[in-house]
Amino acid sequence: MSTVWRAIVAEAANECRRDPEISIFLEQHILRFDDFGSSLAMLLSVKLGSKHFPPLVLQGLFDDFYRQSPEQVEYALYDLVATQQRDPAAVHYFEIMLFLKGYQALQAYRLAHWLWKNGRKTMAYFIQNRISEVFAVDIHPAAVIGKGILLDHATSLVIGETAVVDDNVSLLHEVTLGGTGKETGDRHPKVHKSVLIGAGAKILGNVVIGEGAKVGAGSVVLDDVPPHYTVAGVPAQIVGRTEVAEPSREMNQKLVNRDDKGSRGNQALNVL
Repeated sequence: MSTVWRAIVAEAANECRRDPEISIFLEQHILRFDDFGSSLAMLLSVKLGSKHFPPLVLQGLFDDFYRQSPEQVEYALYDLVATQQRDPAAVHYFEIMLFLKGYQALQAYRLAHWLWKNGRKTMAYFIQNRISEVFAVDIHPAAVIGKGILLDHATSLVIGETAVVDDNVSLLHEVTLGGTGKETGDRHPKVHKSVLIGAGAKILGNVVIGEGAKVGAGSVVLDDVPPHYTVAGVPAQIVGRTEVAEPSREMNQKLVNRDDKGSRGNQALNVL
């Protein structure tokens, strides 16, 4: 993954030559650093810092995080590559890192999750609150999220305390992985690998979204979704099988595989 950092530096240097007026910004955020983790730590600390909590203090937290958990730098790189590959608007790595708030919110959550696991819950809540204020993204620090994740746009994304999101999942804006009300304990969705969740979808309760499934935009899912099936509607129903093994990578928003059209379109999820 060091090749990705080299690409980021090269992209930033090329942009400085193309547009000198942005060169000071790119020098401060990328070109003066020797490695990706240090650059990302500074960027996120500036984004999340405030007059009540100076960026330098936050940068120390991020530096400690990446030093003690170096695999999290790799996770951040996996997320970067996933975003570049799946989002047609995301052309250059350095632009994703600097300007896409879904990517930034996810990396800030990773710090909050690390703090939570290490018993620093008040600090974790502080980071969660700042993520919500700055990026309009609300991820509970106890939630478990894998690598290779795309949060596309990400505005109004909500992920609850006991939610689990496996590797290589793509979620669009206004998605909710929430509870059903006042129940306690393990009460949030479990999203398996390679799932695509469309904009505005609400997945509620301790339900399982099977590997390679697809949830249509605006759907309300209250029951388990079997692997490699597409669901849509309010309440969500099966509308067919997914057309590829990993919908999260393809980002195809079509709901019906032509081979399955009409075969299961009226079956409710709870009959499986």
